[in-house]
Amino acid sequence: MLEDVRKHDHVLTPGRYVGVEPQPEDSEPFEEKMQRLAAQLREQQAEGARLDAAIAKNLKSLGFGPADEERNLE
Repeated sequence: MLEDVRKHDHVLTPGRYVGVEPQPEDSEPFEEKMQRLAAQLREQQAEGARLDAAIAKNLKSLGFGPADEERNLE
């Protein structure tokens, strides 16, 4: 172990001492990848908004909507 530290010029950054599995080459052009990922993010955000609305609707039907919260505080 000490020899490894010497070999790395006494730098103790953990990344120098743990193995990292090689990543496959990414052949997708950057612009195409960013467009694809941005579209995927927009889809996920829309789904999140849909789910938030469904949750709010369900909470309201159970008596825990925003107007009901104000009424309970009074």
